[in-house]
Amino acid sequence: MSSSLPVIAVAGLGIESSTFSPARTQIPAFHPRRGADVLTRYPFLDPGAPLREAADWRGALVGKAQPGGMVTAAAYAELSAELLDRLGELGPLDGLWYDIHGAMTVEGVDDAEVELLARIREVVGPDVLVSTSMDLHGNVSRELVHRSDLITCYRMAPHEDAMDSKERAARNLVDLLASGAPRPVKAWIPVPVLLAGEQTSTRIEPAKSVYAAVEDVEALPGVTDAAIWVGYAWADEPRNRAAVVVTGASPDVVKAGAEHLARGFWTARHDFDFVAPTGTLDDCLDEALASTVRPYFISDTGDNPTAGGAGDVTWSLERILARPEFADPSGPTVVYASLPGPAAVEAAEKAGVGATVTVTAGAEVDDRDAGPLTMTGVVHSIRHGDVDAEVEVVLRVGSVHVILTRLRKPYHHEHDFTALELTPRAADIVIVKIGYLEPELYTMSADWKMALTPGGVDQDLTRLGHHRIRRPMFPFDRDMPEPDLTARIVAPSTEPLTGPDE
Repeated sequence: MSSSLPVIAVAGLGIESSTFSPARTQIPAFHPRRGADVLTRYPFLDPGAPLREAADWRGALVGKAQPGGMVTAAAYAELSAELLDRLGELGPLDGLWYDIHGAMTVEGVDDAEVELLARIREVVGPDVLVSTSMDLHGNVSRELVHRSDLITCYRMAPHEDAMDSKERAARNLVDLLASGAPRPVKAWIPVPVLLAGEQTSTRIEPAKSVYAAVEDVEALPGVTDAAIWVGYAWADEPRNRAAVVVTGASPDVVKAGAEHLARGFWTARHDFDFVAPTGTLDDCLDEALASTVRPYFISDTGDNPTAGGAGDVTWSLERILARPEFADPSGPTVVYASLPGPAAVEAAEKAGVGATVTVTAGAEVDDRDAGPLTMTGVVHSIRHGDVDAEVEVVLRVGSVHVILTRLRKPYHHEHDFTALELTPRAADIVIVKIGYLEPELYTMSADWKMALTPGGVDQDLTRLGHHRIRRPMFPFDRDMPEPDLTARIVAPSTEPLTGPDE
């Protein structure tokens, strides 16, 4: 690769961490990639791709974990130290692509992504241009904007544009380096709203229109990028709230664009609603049984592992198995995904397919609402080698097919079920620990309802007990006064940041 090309490093740690979950996240959960292997995460950096050929890309370390509990201080210390060491070995850099989530919480550290980026700046120096890419459920403090030269996030929830957004962040960095232009102006506005992703899905209004305005602002002359962050509702840090950032060459245009987007989000606050009808678990089961369409999907929302839940709350499954409609194998076919239970999985493995076993699973991590659950059923199938679960077992208890896993796993795709000799399209009811249905399940469902169940990512935010977020905050303070939505022009990363992070 030509030495005249800009040299760009790729680094970052990403996870969505619920501070209301007792779970803790360790190093293996991040599946860290190192060196040249980092680039294989991104199809737009495949050899021969135009963006790959536009720079000398050098991987440092990128680790991405599925959502979970707080990251342990030891895991963060070890991963960040290695990341910094690897960056230091890459030689002089022109740019850094900082690929993160934005909602990582570390034991004893507030705003962990800023803390890491500050240390990265010490290694790579102040002249290196940094482009930060994030999930729209990340949190954007003023200091994160300050230490980044470019910053953007996804524009869709579910995140069907995730890879497009990462590519945009990388391309914006390449373009800025190629242009030789000064560092962009950055207009940042914190918006005092903190809502769950299931209430702000871009599938429906008002988020659909709120986010449609992002591309309109981005298209304005003098604007490089525009972004709205919903923020992450299931962590309790001062930075957790919605935010808007617009970057570009024109101070007046980026400021006006940011204020337009912030007003749009704030004005819509009372109109945000759940992406699907909601109810208690019993209400959802009653409606599913009464429905004539199949398969009927129910989201078991409170312990959703893809939002940060521990995944092993047994509250819902205990109530499902207690329903008389499902007691007999000839009853309505139900699939339940899923419940971690290493000992239960081991016992089922030893017994083999077709055996009747009594096993106990769940509540090893999060037992706030129910204890370990003992079940007797027939081993329907066993699968080894899954990257998340490691081992999966389907136990048929009455007419309920319970998926048990060695390690927690999200179930987002049809093949997650068919690989276990289950046919979700032929099932009467499919119950998944999830919030909004991911695209494939959404397409598969004939009807769908969200059960408001307990857990570390409870959709009833006001009962979780936030006490560190900045107040007033909607919806915690519904009658709060109008906030100041004037854009703050954030100093370039080469200049000191002064004043409070408000």
